[in-house]
Amino acid sequence: MNSVPAIDTDAAVTRSPTAWLCAVLQAGDSFYPTGSYAHSFGLEGLVQEGVVRDRATLRTFLRESVLPALRQSELPLAVHAWAALADRDWARVRELCELSSAMKTSREAREASDNIGRQRAELVATLRGDSRAQEFLARAAEGRWPCSPAVSAVLESRAFGAPRDACLAGIAYSSVAAIVSAAMKLLRLGQNASQSLLTETLAEIPAIISGAENVPFDDIGWFNPWLDIAAARHETASTRMFIS
Repeated sequence: MNSVPAIDTDAAVTRSPTAWLCAVLQAGDSFYPTGSYAHSFGLEGLVQEGVVRDRATLRTFLRESVLPALRQSELPLAVHAWAALADRDWARVRELCELSSAMKTSREAREASDNIGRQRAELVATLRGDSRAQEFLARAAEGRWPCSPAVSAVLESRAFGAPRDACLAGIAYSSVAAIVSAAMKLLRLGQNASQSLLTETLAEIPAIISGAENVPFDDIGWFNPWLDIAAARHETASTRMFIS
């Protein structure tokens, strides 16, 4: 395989907080074309099942499914990817990508994850000219790896020169905000109620990140049959607003 030359783009990126903060905000904005706006990440299936039907049940979903999944899956994947990408340990990066996909039991959840992860990596490679992202995409294409959104988020932050904590906070914010944004389209949930719930949930993020940083590789994973069954049924729903 003809790999991209191993140029350490981190060394070339300004580490001014203003510069990387602007870049992180851009990557987390709904205007950023990762395709995530088209997905509810299983929420629409739960709404169709009547499990999530108002602010109270949405709050339960966030606390009992979204936050634990961040703590045990997405954020630990990013923590281990941060170290692997620093060393260009592509065998471990591939393992993380495959693990990320395998933890999603419904087909449309796996496809959504792969599409979002690939688009994020392509944006880093195109907009930032980042060598790690370019090599990641080349290796993933040749090896037919799935693309993990968590790994792509790490590629972004390393290209921006952002610290690891900012990367983890960005992943957590984007995940929670995406669910709340989707809920506004699916439920009778106003902007003020949405923002109050978002604020309440984000207050838990520092503790969630702290826990995620200590999850060993072999303990990465989160299983919620409540969500997985709804996501699988969503694939054959007669009508739906979101892809997943």
